[in-house]
Amino acid sequence: MSNGDLRLSANQKCWPEQAKMEAALAKALRAEGWTVVRAHPFDKEKQHGFIDSQRMGMEVFRRLDTNAPFIVAECVWQYSHHILHGLLTHRGPILTVANWSGTWPGLVGMLNLNGSMTKCGIRYSTLWSERFTDTFFKSGLRQWLKEGVVTHDQSHVRDLRLLKLPPADEQLGRRAARQFKQHKAIMGVFDEGCMGMLNAIIPDELLNPTGVFKERLSQSSLYAAMQNISDAEAREVLNWLLRKGMTFLWGQDEETELTETQTLQQCKMYIAAVRLADEFGCAAIGIQYQQGLKDLAPASDLVEGLLNNVDRPPVKCRKTGRVLFVNEAVPHFNEVDECAGLDGLVTYRLWRELGFAPENTLHDLRWGQHYKHHGVDDYVWVFLISGAAPPAHFIGGYRGTTSERQPPMYFRLGGGTVKGISKPGHIVWSRVFVMEGKLHCDLGVSEVVKLPAKETERRWRETTPQWPIMHAVLKAITRDQMMARHKSNHIQVVYAPNAKQAHRACRIKAAMLAELGLEVHLCGHVELA
Repeated sequence: MSNGDLRLSANQKCWPEQAKMEAALAKALRAEGWTVVRAHPFDKEKQHGFIDSQRMGMEVFRRLDTNAPFIVAECVWQYSHHILHGLLTHRGPILTVANWSGTWPGLVGMLNLNGSMTKCGIRYSTLWSERFTDTFFKSGLRQWLKEGVVTHDQSHVRDLRLLKLPPADEQLGRRAARQFKQHKAIMGVFDEGCMGMLNAIIPDELLNPTGVFKERLSQSSLYAAMQNISDAEAREVLNWLLRKGMTFLWGQDEETELTETQTLQQCKMYIAAVRLADEFGCAAIGIQYQQGLKDLAPASDLVEGLLNNVDRPPVKCRKTGRVLFVNEAVPHFNEVDECAGLDGLVTYRLWRELGFAPENTLHDLRWGQHYKHHGVDDYVWVFLISGAAPPAHFIGGYRGTTSERQPPMYFRLGGGTVKGISKPGHIVWSRVFVMEGKLHCDLGVSEVVKLPAKETERRWRETTPQWPIMHAVLKAITRDQMMARHKSNHIQVVYAPNAKQAHRACRIKAAMLAELGLEVHLCGHVELA
């Protein structure tokens, strides 16, 4: 089975890569004495062979033997809800497989599906490979075919409840959590779940005990609010960004290029989002964009990056003229990933308490390769997101930030990104997820390294060159350990002033999350003293 996007253009463009990947996977299975039976045919009219809707997924599953060994092969972004219903009732062994490539976000899609199945309590195994001929893949595939499971090394994970933190860090984190819960906060959710990411939805009964409550909003409200923003107000936002030194790569063709008109529409969306956040008392908001809003307005990514930045264009209340959220970001969780929303808000508040720069964002755990040159000899991950990273994270700040048109296959009406290269330094990374009916969080310390411009450009070409990039080295965690454990396509990141403070902040945050009721796990090298 190959699950795909809801958008026809994305499925058509990505299909040739999927076909190549399936051929390599089928060859690997033949070498083990097995024959592949495809669960659904190539559609000549649509010109792709993906499952592209929940309805189609149900039709496919009705025809399948529920006891058969079953492989979901992914080399693209996919909407997990297209097939979760069938996986939920499938009794045979399930294996998810992705090709180790950054070209299309198959690894991202597979991680989302894995996280969604984890939340649902579905038993599954998972594998990944560049060519499906390496020892790691072949031994894992052989184990699955014989035993119905694949076992991975997850020795890098330590449960916080079995560890002892320094008393000062423990007390500070737990005190911050008690204050957080007592104060309470509203999370503004614009169209929950319409990208099919079940793992990104926190049930209210799990979220509310942390002190966070949802305000469910509609993206139609955001679009309607945009219509009340004057051209002059939008121009003020754009002029502010230009004075800061931000670069916009404008052209004339609305179909394929970023235009000034698209950018001004994004400026209106930014103003509307800030005003709605103020109106509903939201401490953080998440805009879904896909689906629905993509058919009405340019992409929301420029908006999201600005919201996550403390230094951003001022927005005034329409009625009183007061500036909203003065000297504060309006923490934004991309694609309405509520797990990232809770994490981002907790991080923002705690980093303020610690006196650190509070800007944080999610990225896709997109891809990676080992790099040995210019003082770097490590496995360097590509963290990449569609444009929602704050300029404060980039080398040069706003002057190192460009806005480029979103790829037409995903973003028909265009709109610009917030593109930059994340500055070298030390970060705390994390992921909140739902497992066994409880909220969990993995977190660790990482280093962002600087790669030569030529290597950065190569990595952009291998992935999506319009999007912001972070070169991250995960300490004491191998590629395969990270893939086996991570329960999401997204990873949350925030900078600390130095390595020592990153480890300290990670410990304090771990204590805070535990006091909020989460099951906390430290991953890789996190110093406990």
